[in-house]
Amino acid sequence: MPYSEVVETARSYYNSDDAHTFYSELWGGEDLHLGIYEHKKEPIFDASRRTIDRMASYARKLDENTRVIDLGGGFSGSARYLAGKFGCKIVVVNLSEVENQRGRRMNKEQNLDHLIEVVDGSYDNLPFGDNEFDIVWSQDAFLHSDNPGKVMEEAARVLKSGGEMIFTDPMKRDDCKNEEIKPILERLNLPSMSSPSLYKELAQKNGLVLKNFEDQTSNLTRHYTRVLEVTEEREDQIKQKISQQYIDKMKVGLGHWIEGGKNGKLTWGIFHFVKE
Repeated sequence: MPYSEVVETARSYYNSDDAHTFYSELWGGEDLHLGIYEHKKEPIFDASRRTIDRMASYARKLDENTRVIDLGGGFSGSARYLAGKFGCKIVVVNLSEVENQRGRRMNKEQNLDHLIEVVDGSYDNLPFGDNEFDIVWSQDAFLHSDNPGKVMEEAARVLKSGGEMIFTDPMKRDDCKNEEIKPILERLNLPSMSSPSLYKELAQKNGLVLKNFEDQTSNLTRHYTRVLEVTEEREDQIKQKISQQYIDKMKVGLGHWIEGGKNGKLTWGIFHFVKE
């Protein structure tokens, strides 16, 4: 099935040498998602791991009998963390073949490949049957889809009755107009961006009941600020591996995210839904 233009744009971006090197070098090599920070200068890796821990705390059960699907799992870092800590079995569905190759290699290196399956594909067309998974998991990936309704529909479809959906995503605030975040939308090649109320509405339509939304908006601004700081601190080093054009565009893009967070146009947090 061919991808939409928006999804193909994301796939091409994350498959590029520059993007792959940037994320693997500056995010600690494991994760691609936002972190929860205890202090402003904390390493990105540590803050990113804290997000996984916080999300996992919402799950009613995570053990060797739990089957998880991670939608848009990047380097499979969260999958390795969950598999290593809880022994659960995880399927990672991720768009970038380049990221997936790295993920499979790291799974094997960390002796976790028997618990983790990595699938090339998009989370808005999952190659799985109904009611297969105990937990649907995702971190900061859904924003790359131009069809959030389909994403939520597919997530609910593969989730067992009584199963849980736990995810994060950078969003616009409910009262934010698209023109107020135009630079971000242009960078993502999106006409719009999801909001908390939209996700809640779509979830309800698909039989998912909201149990909690933990607002962590302050960490959206803090995370992108930290990434910009690290980029500038290490620019002389990373420009030996990444094009200057990419670095310059990244710094501008990070600035837009920081501005959007500070101006109250964006939000971020942890959703916890249960399928009844």
